[in-house]
Parts: sequence; C-alpha cells; structure tokens
Amino acid sequence: MSPRVPRAPRRLRRVAPDERLSVVEHLDELRNRIVVCVVALIVAFIAMYVVHDRLLEVLQWPLPADHDKLITFSPTEPFMTVLKVVFYAAILTALPVWLYQLYAFVIPAVAHQSRRKSLMVVGGVSALFVAGVAFGYFVVLPVALQWLLGFGGDTFLVQLRAGEYYGFITTMLLGAGLLFEVPVAMLVFARMGLVTAEMYRRQWRLAIVIIAFIAAILPGGDPFSMLLLMVPQILLYVLGIWLAATFGATPLWRREAWAGDESEASGST
Repeated sequence: MSPRVPRAPRRLRRVAPDERLSVVEHLDELRNRIVVCVVALIVAFIAMYVVHDRLLEVLQWPLPADHDKLITFSPTEPFMTVLKVVFYAAILTALPVWLYQLYAFVIPAVAHQSRRKSLMVVGGVSALFVAGVAFGYFVVLPVALQWLLGFGGDTFLVQLRAGEYYGFITTMLLGAGLLFEVPVAMLVFARMGLVTAEMYRRQWRLAIVIIAFIAAILPGGDPFSMLLLMVPQILLYVLGIWLAATFGATPLWRREAWAGDESEASGST
C-alpha cells in the first residue's frame, strides 16, 4: 500500500470574473476568506490590547474636565471593560480587511473588476467610515457630553460608570461611522439597477425624516448632537445622488431582458 501523500494547503486566490466555480469551491473560498477576517481581528485585538492604556485615555478625551474620573463596582469590571473597548477598537482596525475580503468574494460574481479598482473602492469605503468616526469623536461627542452631563444643573450628582461610558462612546462612534456610508449604499443600489438618481431626488423629504430618526435613536439623544449628525448626512445624501447619477447602471425595468419580456407579453395578448 503506497504511503498517503499529504495535500498541499489551499491558498487564498482571487477568482476571475469569467471563472465558474462549483458550490464546494465557492464554500471553500468563503471559508478561506472568513479565516483571513478572523486572523485580522485577532491581530488587531492583540495590537489594541498592547496599547489599551493609551486607548482608554483617547476615549476619555471628550469628557469635560470635571467628569474625567470613571468608577467601577466590581473586581472584574475593569478587566471586562478593557476587553470590550479593545474588541471594539479591533473591529475598527480590521474593518478595511473585512471590506476587501467581502468585496473580492462578491464582485467577481456580478462584474468585471480589476484589483486596483477593488482597492480604490474599499479604500473609499474605509475612508468614509474613518471620517464618520473622526466627526463623531471631535465634533459630536464633546457637544453631546457637555449637554448631557450639564443637564439639570446642580440637581444631580453625576458619576460616570466606566463600562456604561465606554459602551456609550463606542456605540456612538460606530454609529457615526456607519452613517457616513450612506453614499456608498446609495451607489450600490444604483449600480444594481434597483433605484435611480431621479428616485433619490424625488424622495428627499422621506430621506430627511429617516436621517432625523436615525440621528435621534443614537446614544446621544440630545438636540445638539442630533443636529450635528443630520447636517453632514444631508450633504452625504446629496453626494449619493451625484454618485448614483454618475456611476449608476441602467434600471432593471429598462434593460433589454425586461423589455423583451414585456414585448412578448403584449404580443401574446
């Protein structure tokens, strides 16, 4: 009986747009990309934990000077709070890798894309997310915390619990980052042919209502931070309309296949 030859490990590769894969090969590629995402998250988690002291200081910067001391109520709470903060920071750090893996897995199935164009798209998406996080950190959070902590004047003795504060600030930053992805989502729907730039223009009133609702349910909740979040969102909505008009594809209902089906249906009647 001949000795069994070990199989060579499968490496992650980029699938060509015209390459046809079986279901097993698709699942194998998906598994490999998930492994890459998990490894990126682990590496980012380790890196963020190494600098967690500095990370906590950065997250406390938006606090007013008279509320810079955070409290805990159990022996394990400082450790668990640090782990949660490091985990959220690791997600932010690993996000570009996740976006590229998702993009490289999905796009070859629907369109021809060069690696350079893929990197440009992922870079633009990541840049918008980072811009949203920076806007929330430098603009929204200082105003929101100043208003919320000063609400009620001397009626309340406000003490901030570490876990709740870091949960508040990380949720706000993640929400602000995701809100800045609105133009990308609008462009994706336009590229898929589901909507047009004209449809976006006609529904601007509904868009403002949705933007106001999302800004209201974010952790800040005060009118000032809500307004600060709404202003860039309206500008980003206008940017999304321009992207849809410039790079949007032909709507599904105007394409040849649909037109052919409609003509056949009308001819049969």
